[in-house]
This record gives sequence, C-alpha cells and structure tokens, in this order.
Amino acid sequence: MLDVVLLRRQPRLCALLEHALKGVAHRFVPPGAALRDRRVLLAAAVDEGGMDGQTLRFLRRLRTEPDAMRGSIAAVLVDGTGELYTKQVAQELVYAANRAGCLFPGKPALEGTGSLYNQHILAQRRGMSLEETYFCRARELVQRLAAFVPPRFANPRLLVLHASERGRSSTLWLWDQLRPRLDPAIVSCEVTLQNGTVHDCRGCSYRTCLHFAQNGSCFYGGALSETVLPAIRDCDAMLFLCPNYNDAVSANVTALFNRLTSLLLRGDLHQKYLFGMVVSGYSGSDLVARQLLGAMCLNKTAMLPPQFCLTETANDLAAMQALPHIPAKLDAFAQRMERALLPTVESDKNQGGDS
Repeated sequence: MLDVVLLRRQPRLCALLEHALKGVAHRFVPPGAALRDRRVLLAAAVDEGGMDGQTLRFLRRLRTEPDAMRGSIAAVLVDGTGELYTKQVAQELVYAANRAGCLFPGKPALEGTGSLYNQHILAQRRGMSLEETYFCRARELVQRLAAFVPPRFANPRLLVLHASERGRSSTLWLWDQLRPRLDPAIVSCEVTLQNGTVHDCRGCSYRTCLHFAQNGSCFYGGALSETVLPAIRDCDAMLFLCPNYNDAVSANVTALFNRLTSLLLRGDLHQKYLFGMVVSGYSGSDLVARQLLGAMCLNKTAMLPPQFCLTETANDLAAMQALPHIPAKLDAFAQRMERALLPTVESDKNQGGDS
C-alpha cells in the first residue's frame, strides 16, 4: 500500500498520478497524516513562483519533526508549469524527508518541467514523445517504490572518499573518530582524491564515453580510472567526507561526480548506500549535503539511508575537537550506519511496511 501525499493539484500532475498508480494499491493522505513505517509517494506541483504555501508547510513539518517519516521509504514526483524550480523542490523534499528518518531508493525523484524538454534524451532513446516518456517514467518510479527492498550485507564494504590532509582536516578527523565506533563487520577502505590526480570531465561524446566504459576505463585515464572507479564499483556503501568550500563540495569531489558517467554506462549504483560527513567553518552544511545527495542519489542512483549525513560547524580542527557533543553525535551516526547496512532484527523489522 502506497500513501500518496499530493501537495498541490495541477491537471497534468493529476493525470500523471492516475497513470502511474493504475493497478497499484494506494490511498491519498493529507500532508499532516502519520507517515512513519509507510511507503510514501510525495507529489508536488510548482509554477513560475516555485513551491506553494502547502508544500512549504509540509517542508516545515519535516524539518521540525525529526521522526516524522521514521522507517518509511519514499519517492518524489514534481511537476512544473515552467522551466525552473522542479529540481530544487525535489531536492528540498528528499533532504527534509531523509532528515526526518526516511530512506530513498536510488534515483527516487522524477521532475517534469513545463515543456518536458528535460525528458528529451530518454525520449529519443525510447522512441517516445516527451509526454509518453514522462508518464512511463512516473509509472516505473511507482513500481520501483512499491517493490523496493533495502539490501543488507553480512560484511559490508564501506568506501571512504575524501580530498583532505590528515592532521589539519576536521572532516577527516571526524572519520578517524567514527571508524573505531563502527561494527567490525563493516570493512572500510579509504581512497584519497588528491590534487592533480582527478581531472574533471571534458565532455566526450556519448559514443566515446561508452567505448571507454565498455573497457572499464575513461578517455582521461589516471588515478580515477585505475583506483577510484573500481573501488566504487566494488563497494556496498560510500562515505563522502566533504568540507564546505564556498557552500559546495571541493573541486576534486565535483570532478568525481562528473567522471562517474563512464562507470554508470556499465552499471548503476542502485545497490550502494550513500553516507556523508559535512563540516562548515561558518554555515551552509545543508547546501553541501543537498549537493551531495543531488549528485549521488537523485542523479547517480545510489540509495539514501535515513539521516544519511552528519553535519557540523567548526572553523578549524581545534574547534572541532573542543565540541563537547561530538562523541554522542558520532555514536548516533555509527548506529545509523549499522542499522542501514547490517542484517539485524531491528533494521529489518517492518522497514517501510504497512503500519
């Protein structure tokens, strides 16, 4: 049974939902309904002004009720009348729901701009019109949501990715404190995205990218093709260590995002979990966390476990080490990672089922 939260009615969105939900057990529930331990489809419509008051009120509910969607699994549909704000609203909904305890499968959001031009690449590949592609993808998303079962691993392989320097980085120090807190069954591997070793994507043609991907490489080669991409391919979960650089991830991490196409052409990341640790010197950790989930979950297909990201504010390593609440925060984050990854009774009990 799916709970459908329709945040704003719009003719095309209503038609989209009718098509996507046909034959799938569902019920429409109000934005204030109980949403714990459910499978939830969040559907929103935006116009040239962006989100409406009801969508904003729902976001405020998620932001102020940390357990509002605990134990739930969700997906998001956002339909727009213009060319702006659909992706922004999708990202905001996913981030707020995740912080409220919700798990998201990989690529859990579908958004359609007013012109539906954002469907044109897939439309060409499928031999469909823009609208046919949009409606087909909405149905596929609903079916994935209804059938999704979160994977667990007896000995999960955790890949830690960073571009920081030990002894100076407060983000890397957090990982060093987190590692001994994790269950020994979680096997971690650390890969450094060092300066000069990860070059950004130059935008090869699709055929060129596909040719090198089929041979397990990339036109630009280097450490990313030889070390980083194989490590991502072989892991069960990724932990990105992301200091806040001008309200964004570092250039090295951005380059990795851009170079993942060659890996995705051979397979997706749907069976891999995404975790993050974000440290800001002043503010803005939410911006970096949303960028991380936008790139790796909404775009690159990794799963988003509940409360996937630990965020903290500290201007330097000494300031971080002096924060009295850090041990408890790390303990809680380690427990969340274990619940997501390990096959325990607690993690499997009623995950996303009917309440």
